[in-house]
Amino acid sequence: MTPEQLSTAIVDVLTTLSDEGALTLPDGVPTTVTVERPRQKGHGDYATNVAMQLAKKAGMNPRALADLLAERLGEVDGIDGVEVAGPGFMNLTVSAGAQGVVAAQIVAAGAAYGGSDAFAGEKINLEFVSANPTGPIHIGGVRWAAVGDALGRIFQMTGAKVTREYYFNDHGAQIDRFSRSLLASAKGEPAPEDGYGGDYIHEIAAAVVAKEPQVKDLTDEEAQEVFRAEGVEMMFEEIKKSLHDFGVDFDVYFHENNLHRSGAVERAIARLTELGNTFEQDGALWLRTEQFGDDKDRVIVRSNGEPAYLSGDLAYYLDKRERGFDRCLIMLGADHHGYVGRMNAMCAAFGDEPGKNLEILIGQMVNLLKDGAPMRMSKRAGTVVTIDDLVDAIGVDAARYALTRYSSDSNIDIDLDLWASQSNDNPVYYVQYGHARSCRMMANAADLGMSLPDESTFDPSLLSHEKEGELLRALAEFPRVVASAAELREPHRVARYLEDTTAIFNRWYDTKECRMLPQGDEPVTALNEARLVLVAAARTVLANGLGLLGVSAPERM
Repeated sequence: MTPEQLSTAIVDVLTTLSDEGALTLPDGVPTTVTVERPRQKGHGDYATNVAMQLAKKAGMNPRALADLLAERLGEVDGIDGVEVAGPGFMNLTVSAGAQGVVAAQIVAAGAAYGGSDAFAGEKINLEFVSANPTGPIHIGGVRWAAVGDALGRIFQMTGAKVTREYYFNDHGAQIDRFSRSLLASAKGEPAPEDGYGGDYIHEIAAAVVAKEPQVKDLTDEEAQEVFRAEGVEMMFEEIKKSLHDFGVDFDVYFHENNLHRSGAVERAIARLTELGNTFEQDGALWLRTEQFGDDKDRVIVRSNGEPAYLSGDLAYYLDKRERGFDRCLIMLGADHHGYVGRMNAMCAAFGDEPGKNLEILIGQMVNLLKDGAPMRMSKRAGTVVTIDDLVDAIGVDAARYALTRYSSDSNIDIDLDLWASQSNDNPVYYVQYGHARSCRMMANAADLGMSLPDESTFDPSLLSHEKEGELLRALAEFPRVVASAAELREPHRVARYLEDTTAIFNRWYDTKECRMLPQGDEPVTALNEARLVLVAAARTVLANGLGLLGVSAPERM
């Protein structure tokens, strides 16, 4: 039995007791109950504190309620026993047959195992990376590429309709500095003081000149416009290629410039004015963000009539909502922390709910270590470490896993020597090797003529060894881990689960009493076949988990 099945069984017992009048719950019977793996061995297969949670509402002593539930749960098929401990904890022991059937259910579900309907029907706009098209993606942006794409996969696994979106910042001063830098390079001059340096500037400038040779005959003002149009597009194509090679593709590339050209900015401001949330002062137009939790009101149209930077955010958010998205998630770097208050206030000013309709996730810094020392400079970008630097050093799989393995709100150090190594100290190698081991075991079984038993010949009760029970319980946890990762926006929970489950799988593999293959002239038994199902289930879970992180699941290593 899975934790979800046990939760259903407990809810059914609560409902029966309530219908019989043996239990009174003024707020009604809960739809779900938390069932967890106990921290200590000897405390059953699963545990719940539901009696302690409901006792006060039911007007009962927690232990008395636990005793009442335990008596009824002991009659449920698949539950071998219920022990009441302490003030009202309940430790549940599941029969080997009920536990073993989970393996067959996992194999039958295949790639769908781990999914749920936790976010079914929700349209989620997931905006991440969105680096300025003025240079290669630096290591901070790479973190969001890995985490954002993984989160999108996790949301999809839990039923959401996800649109991955890249906000193309092609409007503003940074584009002017970029085009002036290209022009300076083409003329053989040093980069402007506020411009961009690095070999990539010279490469793009040369490419623009090769494509548009007449640019050399234009005035500086005319030439700068050519470098703006051609250079920005070339840079952006390079960014998209780097992301694609990293396994990240976007459904929508939204151009900031379009907001200003289409009248979307004016429409957003008009909407906020209609809602009474703007005011004029000192010749400028302001948004009443302070009343919605910001530290001060914000200018949205300057006294010279030019829209302030926030005006584009207003238009962009409204555009997303008008496209029908229930949730708009934006992933930003640590340097944007002060941005959260005004964005949430903007959301509220439109009449929406911050934290639900708009959610902003902040990612902290990433440091790369090589030979124990920080890696600070790129050979090509000159001032930062880029996505290509990281991939060249450790590969796509290791890079994605390393960046998703830690909570996004914590700084991380990535030891390039460790993540490039082929050893069990390397977390991604460890998990991938666990998957490859399960594939090898399946292949060896096939060589002996073994195949997965069908429903009529599979005997789940044979998976009765302690190590098998431990592995089955770990595999049964996967859907809950995925749902939790979606709910908390924490893909690292999947990575840590994979490592823990691989360790449990390896301990089972190393247990002589749990040998899967017959030895020598031994015939294939029902126990061998049952263990083959267990291996297939482990392979499914490891492959599905790696897939959620955008990491390959190799069959050989």
